[in-house]
Amino acid sequence: MYIRKIQGPHAVTLPDGTTMTRSDLPPADTTRWVASRKAAVVRAVDFGLMTEEEAIRTYSLSEEELDSWRHAVARHGEKALKATALQKFRE
Repeated sequence: MYIRKIQGPHAVTLPDGTTMTRSDLPPADTTRWVASRKAAVVRAVDFGLMTEEEAIRTYSLSEEELDSWRHAVARHGEKALKATALQKFRE
């Protein structure tokens, strides 16, 4: 098996004891962003699996979009990333 050279860790341990690897991340060509995919990217950035710049570049996100996801998770949890919950959690 060939492991591609990347910057940063290949896996991180999350606070709940589970391990998150780069294979747990959504594909780079993702266009349909459901809450679980958004949450995976937020966890990867927050726990050091990938940098914010790497996430923005890989998934073609804007800084504001990624920041809004991170802010929503920090304030209201991962449920706030659901499209149907946007109005409920907006200020």
